[in-house]
Amino acid sequence: MTGELVVDLFLTLDQVMQAPGGPDEDPSGGFPFGGWQAAFQDAEGGADIVAQVRSMDALLLGRRTYDIFAGYWPKAPADDPVAIHLNGVPKYVASRTLGEPTWAGTTVLREPALEVAALKERHREIHLIGSGDLLQTLLAADVVDVLNLWLYPVTLGTGRRVFEGGAIPASFTLDAAPAGYASGAVHLRYRRAGDVVTGRMGPEIER
Repeated sequence: MTGELVVDLFLTLDQVMQAPGGPDEDPSGGFPFGGWQAAFQDAEGGADIVAQVRSMDALLLGRRTYDIFAGYWPKAPADDPVAIHLNGVPKYVASRTLGEPTWAGTTVLREPALEVAALKERHREIHLIGSGDLLQTLLAADVVDVLNLWLYPVTLGTGRRVFEGGAIPASFTLDAAPAGYASGAVHLRYRRAGDVVTGRMGPEIER
């Protein structure tokens, strides 16, 4: 059975995805709001995120996000459930320049859009986390199966956005019941469904 590529994204209402986890995560472009997700932490939402991490059996990252993760998760507390899982699963990083990866269990992909099909034959559930440039490449190649979105009640007005480079026309279906948390955040899971369908809104006008 062919596996699937799931994209995990933590987003503001204005679709900013940059540096949700900490001030030093990604200050590129002078981004001043690193760590914006921290204000919305709650136990239920945290448990949901951990459950999603544990569902993956492979991790796919762009080079920028890989460097951030590789610098943090191998050094995280040994009993951290997210660290345990991320350090243990096979990891793939898209890069044309990276030589020998430092994070154990990492394979370098030179042509990720072309190599995802082979990864789906090898793994049940591959997760892409963050990795905005790689996400654009994979969306354009139409190889993303699921958009797994955590949407937070804040706008930033600046920062790297999900569909900054545009998107191919595509429709999605809701793949699970939406979950809302005490923080005001919501979790939405959408599955790729086919082409865009158009129509007319409201009652037909008699002529």
